[in-house]
Amino acid sequence: MGAVGGTLLLYLASLTWLYVNQRSYIYPGATHAGSNALADPEMVSLRTPDGFVLRAIYRPARDGQPTIVFFHGNGDTNAGSRVATQAFARAGYGLLLPEYRGYAGNPGSPSEEGLYNDGRAALQWLMNHGVQGPQIVIMGNSLGSGVATEMAMEHRVAALILVSGFTSMVDVVQLQLPFVPAGLLVRDRFDNERKLARIGCPTLILHGGMDTLIPAAQGAALAAASGHARLDIFPAKGHELAYTASSQDRTLAWLASIAN
Repeated sequence: MGAVGGTLLLYLASLTWLYVNQRSYIYPGATHAGSNALADPEMVSLRTPDGFVLRAIYRPARDGQPTIVFFHGNGDTNAGSRVATQAFARAGYGLLLPEYRGYAGNPGSPSEEGLYNDGRAALQWLMNHGVQGPQIVIMGNSLGSGVATEMAMEHRVAALILVSGFTSMVDVVQLQLPFVPAGLLVRDRFDNERKLARIGCPTLILHGGMDTLIPAAQGAALAAASGHARLDIFPAKGHELAYTASSQDRTLAWLASIAN
């Protein structure tokens, strides 16, 4: 076998490995150790449509404020969700912070449809406990933007907020692995850009101008696809935008503006 044949064989082997193992690439946080015990008084149980019992953190709203359902990124857990929502908690917003299947001790393995079922369980739990769509704000960070977008498309809610969101998982993988035919290989597609045109609720899109994982151009494309979303770019911030006081303060100001 010549050099060209050897290179081609190696390339095909790499593509095969990526196809088989793509979910460990897309959901690295599922390997994190953690506990889903109900020792935390804020912990609640969510039952998914496909039969899993997952854990979430819940804090009820104060003074009639909406409740924010926050879907975290692929390498994170609820510990990070607490940090990303601390300003909202101080302002009296209710919080429901679901933990995905396969993350932090939860049963199951993550997939696109699996995470959508986790999101559906979160929304259903809120509605079962008296928090209805007009009182619910859906927020997603990074990977969580995919879950948040799907939930906002399926439910009538007060608002949708995407932080460091992406146009589609195919676009993200293609950007990170330009030698790979991502459109042919990626199964979990999270096609946010296509879905946003079907979402009519007030929408806020926040993105860091220095984000090297998901470029700000993808946030701008999401806003364009929406047609009515507000786009705020933070020029000096990167992919960790959701955890910053500046992004949380901007979000609070926007929520106040749409409530008036």
